[in-house]
Amino acid sequence: MTVTVRTAEPRDADALVALASAIAGEPEGWLLSDARWRSVAAERRYVRALRRHPDAGLFLATVGDTIVGRLSITRDAHPSSAHVADIGLMVAASHRRQGVATLLMGVAEEWAGFASVTKLELHVFPHNSPAIALYEKLGYLEEGVRRRHYRRPDGTYADAILMAKALA
Repeated sequence: MTVTVRTAEPRDADALVALASAIAGEPEGWLLSDARWRSVAAERRYVRALRRHPDAGLFLATVGDTIVGRLSITRDAHPSSAHVADIGLMVAASHRRQGVATLLMGVAEEWAGFASVTKLELHVFPHNSPAIALYEKLGYLEEGVRRRHYRRPDGTYADAILMAKALA
């Protein structure tokens, strides 16, 4: 399997919505959304906005023409924490534990180097042990737990573990 990474383009909106909807629909509750992610039009606007944004990026892992993973990265807007960027990651169930997430996380570090970002951070659900294990393997440390940080579509609340990696 050859995985390629590239920058997202507006034409990817349909496939990105399908990926996110599939992951959101998994019973493990990996995403905060239910199976209805953004609309294709909203996703297209989001991709266009990130392509113009000087402090953000949206990268895709593909196998052939199929999108199997996505990584969003955004620098913190506050001047005092402009050295920090937040990561969002998702990988299709069919391609997990095959190096896709590791590859995308490497892209995040590469982007950080070009952007003079010295700290990457992310949120992960406490029940997502495979992701936590991966992040720890990559050098991320738990910085705390944000209790009842997210509200799910069903009205319940979810904790989030804040993990981060210092790059310099």
